[in-house]
Amino acid sequence: MAVPDKSVHGPLAGVRVVELAGIGPGPFAAMLLADLGADVVRVDRPGGGGLAVNPEYDVTNRNKRSVIVDLKAADGAERVLDLVDRADVLIEGYRPGVAERLGVGPGTCHARNPKLVYGRMTGWGQQGPLAQRAGHDIAYIAITGTLGMIGDPGEPPTVPANLVGDYAGGSLYLVVGILAALHHARASGTGQVVDAAIVDGTAHLTSMIHGMLAAGGWQDRRGANLLDGGCPFYGNYETADGNYMAVGALEQQFYDEFIALLGLTDEAPARKDLARWGELREAVAARFKTRTREEWTAVFEGSDACVAPVLSLREAPRHPHLAARGTFVDHGGITQPAPAPRFSATPTDIRSGPAQPGADTEAVARDWGVPRLKDTLTKEDD
Repeated sequence: MAVPDKSVHGPLAGVRVVELAGIGPGPFAAMLLADLGADVVRVDRPGGGGLAVNPEYDVTNRNKRSVIVDLKAADGAERVLDLVDRADVLIEGYRPGVAERLGVGPGTCHARNPKLVYGRMTGWGQQGPLAQRAGHDIAYIAITGTLGMIGDPGEPPTVPANLVGDYAGGSLYLVVGILAALHHARASGTGQVVDAAIVDGTAHLTSMIHGMLAAGGWQDRRGANLLDGGCPFYGNYETADGNYMAVGALEQQFYDEFIALLGLTDEAPARKDLARWGELREAVAARFKTRTREEWTAVFEGSDACVAPVLSLREAPRHPHLAARGTFVDHGGITQPAPAPRFSATPTDIRSGPAQPGADTEAVARDWGVPRLKDTLTKEDD
């Protein structure tokens, strides 16, 4: 195993990223690059913008530095292009055409820096009938069929926060695209544009389901399939204290252990008898209602029954396994997820808390060799 280099904060150390401030998936993608060691400079707009989150608590801006540039000012674009000259990556999340109108579109940026990876984060993509429409996570995942898969039959689809669209289908695909394009740029000397659309990424996440659908192994409706809550041994069950246990005992050997620990070995109908799945679900639900979540957690502790307590956001950091791994950390008074994944030779860490708008202008001007950025400080003092 490689010996960790403690002087290097992640495998992307030395990579320079310019993030044009936005909300949602763009900042999260930039945070992930920053967590991996990249020097991310967030270009904030004067007066802020976006969602009403106190910058002191916006964890998606950790490990970054911030400068303030008014892109609508006469010299705003040139200030950003000075950064682009020295950057490896740029991330923007405007509607199609806005970056071009502001003078920082891919054509202009590549004229200054041909090796630049230009990452574009949108919901609908750069082309298509909806490209210019406003939208949010819920609309993007709705048209891909993904939202319609989630929830109980006969009830409205369950909204999975903004995790499936913004972050899984958006941020993570943007980061994968950026890393792939960065690899290509370093090998060829040629940068390119990464068009990361949430509709594309979210649709891609359903690849396995589409295969099962084509093979006849998935019904195109909620709560009728192996992985969507339709299966009585893959779902959530309420406990005596109003909490829940999550069950994922899909394979036969895990199911056998689950049924044994639940105390239903002699009562449960055959799991392969789909006609009796309703009966099996009722039996499992009734048994879970006889004890509290804590009691059931103790019953399944150390087993291969694939059962876990459903915890809240505040409870999760205290789970023994997550605590042992350091999955959550406290930094600057904020409990937050630690950087992921983990690396043996270039470990990651949280180097700084949420970047405060404009707080790093002087340091970035020095470190990146962009003296024009200091003019912003002079104007603000005036």
